[in-house]
Amino acid sequence: MEDRRLIYKLNRGSRDALCRIYEKYRDDLVRIAAGLLNNVGTAEDVVQDVFLMLVHSADKYKIRKNLKGYLTTCVANKARNLNRGKCPQNSVSLDDVEPATSNCEAPDQCMICDEDFQQVYKAMAQLPYEQKEAVILHIQAKMKFREIAKLQTTSTKTTLSRYNYGLNKLRSMLNSEVEK
Repeated sequence: MEDRRLIYKLNRGSRDALCRIYEKYRDDLVRIAAGLLNNVGTAEDVVQDVFLMLVHSADKYKIRKNLKGYLTTCVANKARNLNRGKCPQNSVSLDDVEPATSNCEAPDQCMICDEDFQQVYKAMAQLPYEQKEAVILHIQAKMKFREIAKLQTTSTKTTLSRYNYGLNKLRSMLNSEVEK
């Protein structure tokens, strides 16, 4: 209900509504974009572009389901377009990407969480894009498989297969890391 009210106000030029939408969804959208792009700086640029697009098309936007789903879809589409046009010279090493902060309280727990996060992050970067997208959008963005299928222009069954293949590859990569 809050999203409908925010869009209503945004359509009438409310800066406060735009700020609230930005505060509410920015962090989640950056995490999703960073997972899809393997680059935090580019992810932030993508999210900024999506919010600029929202401002310029606010009067045309009609909420069908939810604002977060709409914004997530826009971020995923922009990330996919960037990945399609990516040149090898523009790739960024995972070592150059800033890790996300952890919610661990004790220093020893933080070290373990950070190491685990880095392993998962590096494994995610090795997945084929379609599988990575299905995993991130389902787990992190909490999108349903039929929503992801619509975004990927595939069947729900194909999206579910991509998700399962991605999880299996992650398990395999992470299990081999544990054995080392």
